[in-house]
Amino acid sequence: MKQSDHSLSASDMLTLSQPVAMYADDLVEWGSLHMGITQITTTVRCTEIDVNGHVNNAKYVEYYEWGREDWYEQHQLPYETLYHMGVITVVARAEIDYRQPAHQNEQLLITTWLSEVGRTSFRMRQRITGTNGYLVSEAQFVIVTVDPQTRRPVPVPEAISKHRS
Repeated sequence: MKQSDHSLSASDMLTLSQPVAMYADDLVEWGSLHMGITQITTTVRCTEIDVNGHVNNAKYVEYYEWGREDWYEQHQLPYETLYHMGVITVVARAEIDYRQPAHQNEQLLITTWLSEVGRTSFRMRQRITGTNGYLVSEAQFVIVTVDPQTRRPVPVPEAISKHRS
């Protein structure tokens, strides 16, 4: 039986338990260079905790959305700007890996960057680290650029693709 690409070796598990430095230089190994990286923080609220005493897995989708929305804003690409350019963005795929639990009142740092650009879609990579500097989660999202009227895919505008890291 072939091992899945998502299986972790003992050395991977050890690496995941080490603190993650949050400097742009460290993002190079994640497929990023020194431009286009945004970071926001949020505090885990009691309503985000599940019966297991940590952040519910579904909440991470929202955290990552906040990070992507901040990325667009920081690059002067809010929804209205894209819409007036004849483009809206739609998440076509979400892939999230959960590495360590996050708990109530913990400060989370959400890091976002544009890692790949295709003809009508692009990939954003993201990660969340906790107060203690440990990797909490990492994700990648495939986002399709769509015409707001026809709802059909359109080429990724230069205003987005120029921020590829």
